[in-house]
Amino acid sequence: MTDLAGHHAVITGGGTGIGAAIARTLHGAGARVTLMGRRLEPLQQVAAALPGSTAICVDVTDEASVEAAMAKARAAAPVSILVNNAGGAETAPLAKTSMALWQQMIAVNLTGAFLCTRAVLKEVSGAENGRIIMIASTSGLKGYAYTGAYAAAKHGVIGLTRTLALELASTGATANAICPGFADTELVQRSIAAVTEKTGKPADEVLAQFVRDNPQKRLIRPEEVAAAALWLCDPLSGSVNGQSIAVAGGEVM
Repeated sequence: MTDLAGHHAVITGGGTGIGAAIARTLHGAGARVTLMGRRLEPLQQVAAALPGSTAICVDVTDEASVEAAMAKARAAAPVSILVNNAGGAETAPLAKTSMALWQQMIAVNLTGAFLCTRAVLKEVSGAENGRIIMIASTSGLKGYAYTGAYAAAKHGVIGLTRTLALELASTGATANAICPGFADTELVQRSIAAVTEKTGKPADEVLAQFVRDNPQKRLIRPEEVAAAALWLCDPLSGSVNGQSIAVAGGEVM
């Protein structure tokens, strides 16, 4: 089993869904965990079940907020693992995509990953088996209709990951992206509910539309994404660098 004793992992968007699953998995492997996100209550609920973990509020789109949150995290211990999981997904046809929507998706999904990475890059690159993991999306590997802003941001996350991997290559640290398909999270459940309300279609029919491109015809479990993150943190994964790993049932290869 992967032993992360001595590591300090910061997970953004750690209060729900994939972020919470990753926090539980890395903590179970021995890492000290700091959960970050906009809402303190869900972060504290997850942290309460993970002895020694910390919850810190942050707005990943705000440079000052990120710097302050990371300073608070490193005061407890140097950061050696960063999981950029915070993000959001709003949909609209490109012709109806406002500047506000475009900028929001770029800010929370791409700029947030940049700001958080930059804030801990020196520490992670100097750590033994330092790791930066981006939670991207299959939207970063292919296109989906009505997701122009989100897909553009996630493509940017993958480009950022590849560049970062080259810059880290001589340090022993790595940078990789995990690209889940539609996952069984609050975000996706809200999307299903929104489509159901807008179209009047039954929820099971809307769900079938969401998973139609997944050959396994199901939503991805957050724990499956967490397992991929744990594998990337293993010292024996040190030669896996700059990769975009799809966790999507064979949807993209």
